[in-house]
Amino acid sequence: MRPWPEGWPCGPSGCVACERVKKGVDYIIFNKINVIRFTSFIYFAKLSKKLKKEMKNRFLPLLFILWVCCLGSATPALSQVIPYTNSIDMEFVLIPTRSSGMEFIYIPPGSFKMGCDPFAWDCQHNETPEHPVTLTKPFYLGKYPVTQAQWVKIMGSNPSQYKGRTRPVEQVSWEDTQEFIRRLNQKEGHNRYRLPTEAEWEYAARAGSQSIYTFGDDPHQLKNYAWYDGNDGTYPVGQLQPNKWGLYDMYGNVWEWVQDWYEENYYANSPGTDPHGPPSGKYRVLRGGGWFSDANGCRSATRGFDSPVNRNDNFGFRLALSPK
Repeated sequence: MRPWPEGWPCGPSGCVACERVKKGVDYIIFNKINVIRFTSFIYFAKLSKKLKKEMKNRFLPLLFILWVCCLGSATPALSQVIPYTNSIDMEFVLIPTRSSGMEFIYIPPGSFKMGCDPFAWDCQHNETPEHPVTLTKPFYLGKYPVTQAQWVKIMGSNPSQYKGRTRPVEQVSWEDTQEFIRRLNQKEGHNRYRLPTEAEWEYAARAGSQSIYTFGDDPHQLKNYAWYDGNDGTYPVGQLQPNKWGLYDMYGNVWEWVQDWYEENYYANSPGTDPHGPPSGKYRVLRGGGWFSDANGCRSATRGFDSPVNRNDNFGFRLALSPK
């Protein structure tokens, strides 16, 4: 069993369950195969009157969650079941909903090769040399880019060119993202929301792969994962296929701001463990390509950059969340 975040009570052996009993937070049940998000209290009606009364008065959240985890798989029609086939058996999704309504995927620590082979036809100079990187700490990464509805909920207005509640917010600068994060952390009463580092972003985008894209080297398959190559603006998030770790829109739709300053030759001297980018610079890094990018601009290794004050209709972002 993968260790759970601090402060999350865990189920007994054989029933891998975790829940967060907190008003305003969706209940999520986890096991090694599925992530089950129940969308109604239909299970509750199946229980005995005595147990219902006990659950209602004293133990509703915990008993309900353990019951669904251990018994609910026998009646999958009553729940929304999302199968996961991740190569490293990713086990759960965290959904804090008090202020943001955002879904996050747990990303374990691990090692990978960052950048690209300088002899590869598609490799750019600022993506070399390919070098080993180890991330020693787990983190959570947004399942989707931040949407316009989520932005408006925190900021009160929508700067996007291509309007739509579930489309990614765009026309936001790096500095705009910092103000969003500041307000969101303030609402939640902690300081755990942030942008991912460039290394964290690429590690999550690769999802265990070392190919050009998370799914392999064939750019003709990219259309199944990304809105790109001159599509007419952005599209609602989550419409195409996710990568093996359950992350959507890592390629295309909008370029995603990350935390790091940009330096063209940074990879030549970057640390091999938990790199955080140069200490200063003129530009901030963007990753993933956007709706106007070609297939080469949507590779896992592609590095973009721009001034932290610049806005563009294909600049957006995805949040990271640090464990407690």
